[in-house]
Amino acid sequence: MTPAATRAVEMAAAAPADRSEAVRLLLALLAEPEGAAAVLVAQWGVDLAQLQPLLAEQPPHPAGPTLAQLAESARRIARSLSGEAVAGSDDLVRAIVQEVPSVREVLLACGAMPEALTLALPPVDTPLDVGGSVVVAVPRAESDTARILDATLNRVREALRVIEDYCRFALDDASLCAECKEIRHQLAAAQAYLGPARLLAARDTAGDVGTGVTATGEYERGSLADVVTANLKRLQEGLRTLEEYGKLVDARFAAAVEQMRYRSYTLERNLDRGRGARQRLVGVRLCVLLTGSQCQAALDWTIAEAAAGGVGMVQLREKELDDRALLQRARDVRRWTRQAGVLFIVNDRVDIAALAGADGVHLGQTDLPVADARRLLGPHALVGVSTHSVEQIRQAVAAGADYLGVGPIFPSTTKHFDALAGLDLIGAASRLTSLPAFAIGGINPANVDRVVAAGASRIAVSAAIAQADDPQAVARALRAALPAE
Repeated sequence: MTPAATRAVEMAAAAPADRSEAVRLLLALLAEPEGAAAVLVAQWGVDLAQLQPLLAEQPPHPAGPTLAQLAESARRIARSLSGEAVAGSDDLVRAIVQEVPSVREVLLACGAMPEALTLALPPVDTPLDVGGSVVVAVPRAESDTARILDATLNRVREALRVIEDYCRFALDDASLCAECKEIRHQLAAAQAYLGPARLLAARDTAGDVGTGVTATGEYERGSLADVVTANLKRLQEGLRTLEEYGKLVDARFAAAVEQMRYRSYTLERNLDRGRGARQRLVGVRLCVLLTGSQCQAALDWTIAEAAAGGVGMVQLREKELDDRALLQRARDVRRWTRQAGVLFIVNDRVDIAALAGADGVHLGQTDLPVADARRLLGPHALVGVSTHSVEQIRQAVAAGADYLGVGPIFPSTTKHFDALAGLDLIGAASRLTSLPAFAIGGINPANVDRVVAAGASRIAVSAAIAQADDPQAVARALRAALPAE
């Protein structure tokens, strides 16, 4: 029998002989509230709090099967249900219900569903000889492996749930929440390779020496981020354990877990990226895209005025300059934005951003992938991505973007668009991800209220500020229309 079943039989044998062996065994089985026996009885609809006192009141010494006979019946049931002759604590419960009518009546009185107690089991072809002993040996390595896998599966599921709750309730991030759910569903599908009933039968919570071992700081967390970080590590360590010990059971399970482990690394990266981007952009609600030739006044003056009016990020967008002139322009803008105390982003050109020491780069849909841009710029650079559809938003989040450009919302006087994404995409972006998202395209003081009403908390503009006689006043008006930090 499994360790839990063996322990219950030994407890029943050692209990006072003032009631039937079947009742003593059932009480011993239910003594572990998280064990397979208690779980099974609860699934039948039984009120466990009501059941145990009623069992204790059963008449003393009634006739009934012995512990050895119940163990043999449990082995037959295990063979019938799973093809294995290894009896678990849930099989012992089934044996008691099958062999002892008085216990069935007590279970029904405590709320058991009658159909749940109808054990229509196929006949057993060959008698199973217990050799006069109630303890049937199971290969130790197989039992140990099952216990490791069962405990680790629980740990992984719990860690995923903690992370998912953070994405759901703290971040309101549907994209990250969906990724957690997908990993959980992938784990549930892979578990079928292991035989879940076998793992549950091997569960031995009371005999787990690790339940009494604690480490310094285990009950201390300083922030939500600390909770998530700890559970990401628990998730990855657990997946590695499942992968290695799963190889002893089914290679398909191990291969599936390996893919989940890789997904967990991407999940960790995106959570960390999002946290870092939100911190760096927490005060940045207004971005201005500038092209020197399209500015009403000098570029350096425009940047200073825009910053004074509330612009927190300047994006240099120069399509006509050759590379040398563009690099010089970028270095100048780097100097001016540093003086103004605002972030500096280069449009499209990762190489120019790196050489000019910009804070990051903004990529279009046909530019370098996010991962390649980050290889060139380093891990601390901001990488934004222009998105024009829900699918592109999902792809940018999965790729590890720090922030999004969402649009175009309205027709623009500085850039031609074949189609408009419109106001609906703003709402979709806010529902999909908690990454900073800048609505862009034709936004000005006359229509900014419509953009905010659609769900935008950040905007990027160009002509509204670049071509204004008073860039500071326009920037101040736009910033005032946006939500507070």
